[in-house]
Amino acid sequence: MTNPPARRTVLGTGAAFLLAGCSKYGDSNSSSVSPPTATTSPIASSKPSAGKELAETSDIPVGGGKVFKDQKVVVTQPKKGEFKAFSAICTHQGCTVNKVADGTIDCPCHGSKYRITDASVVHGPAPRPLPAKKITVKGKSIFLA
Repeated sequence: MTNPPARRTVLGTGAAFLLAGCSKYGDSNSSSVSPPTATTSPIASSKPSAGKELAETSDIPVGGGKVFKDQKVVVTQPKKGEFKAFSAICTHQGCTVNKVADGTIDCPCHGSKYRITDASVVHGPAPRPLPAKKITVKGKSIFLA
């Protein structure tokens, strides 16, 4: 009389067959499976991207600025027609600045203030200026690059 196979034997053998069958699809060295290729829409590739439009130039007051909380950027206009952009994340403890007033970019958490011209620290505890961000002005629109 033969003994039936143990439960472990059946499960172990089944798992081994399952893994062996799947291994050809997960093996990066397999030549029988080619990686998926990316497709590019002709519309997307023919139009150069200037980044996300943030605002119209008229939305940024001369001598002031505007905080774009979702994009974590602040755009200022120190002089008419001169636009600057900086990170909206305070260099002290990572709070988001919340306003631009009286020539400074202000953080609500601990009172740090930065100049709208170059984001240098006017009033601490911030240890360093806000990092600059790249923007592009095209016509009446300001784009985050």
